[in-house]
Amino acid sequence: MSVRAWGLFVAVSVIWGVPYLFIKVAVDEGIPPVFLAGVRVVIGAVVLLALSWRADLLHGLRPRLRWLAVFAVLEIVGPFTLIATGEQHVDSGLAAILIAAVPLFVALLALRFDPNEAASGRRLGGLVVGLAGVVALVGLDLTGGADELFGALALLVAALGYAAAPLLVLKRHLADLDPRVSMGVSLAIGAVVLAPAAAFDPPDAVPTAKAMVALAVLGLVCTAAGLTLFGLLNAEIGPGRAVVITYVNPLVAVALGVLFLDERPGIGAGLGLAMILAGSWLATRPPAPRPDEPVLTPATLEAT
Repeated sequence: MSVRAWGLFVAVSVIWGVPYLFIKVAVDEGIPPVFLAGVRVVIGAVVLLALSWRADLLHGLRPRLRWLAVFAVLEIVGPFTLIATGEQHVDSGLAAILIAAVPLFVALLALRFDPNEAASGRRLGGLVVGLAGVVALVGLDLTGGADELFGALALLVAALGYAAAPLLVLKRHLADLDPRVSMGVSLAIGAVVLAPAAAFDPPDAVPTAKAMVALAVLGLVCTAAGLTLFGLLNAEIGPGRAVVITYVNPLVAVALGVLFLDERPGIGAGLGLAMILAGSWLATRPPAPRPDEPVLTPATLEAT
């Protein structure tokens, strides 16, 4: 990858390892999940739409509104609400590890929507190893209570949304849009979708200072900045490689949970994380060239 791509990769990896800490803080301070998601998207939408308007980018979007709405539901409305719901029942570090299953879902979806992908050999083995890691995490670190299992399921559904949005929508229908526009408009659509539910379920009391800080960081840094940089990363290296940021996200999230929330991941977290990351790495590697297929090098390209 280019230096620019590596810079984007590192930035998004760190930024999207942070929200699990602040989501946990917010829900523990009494912020309902849908209200939290609504505040995040409103803050992010205001920032990105303002930047888009200043750059005179908000034109010719009507034909794209359908796909922007689909992207908003898959990437924003569903995952933001489901992650906050899941973190009501599981630790922030475990939440991040479960979301690390995103590349596995990308590989599975690619089997149906990208005919050039074939689950065989090491890629098929990667899917099996990664899914076994999810099972190990859920089976060893969670007590099996209904609340924890519900939280884990919510997080896995969120991971599926994160996998589907860039692969099926962003790459095919929105890749040529400036990320400030695609993400800003998607956030605005998400705000409209979430507004009724958020208004129906507000916090029981005025949010604490700690909750307000968490909401501000989630909206400005993890949403506005994070989605913009993620859009740039997708344009630079493609969605299949961009979602590999989930390799790093859980490491950041687990470290922050230990440092600031006194979380103590169990043996299932370590084993599950290792298996999920190993499986994701194998499942997202490009297939090896066939013996009769020439390998392109700078020399061969120059010769052609």
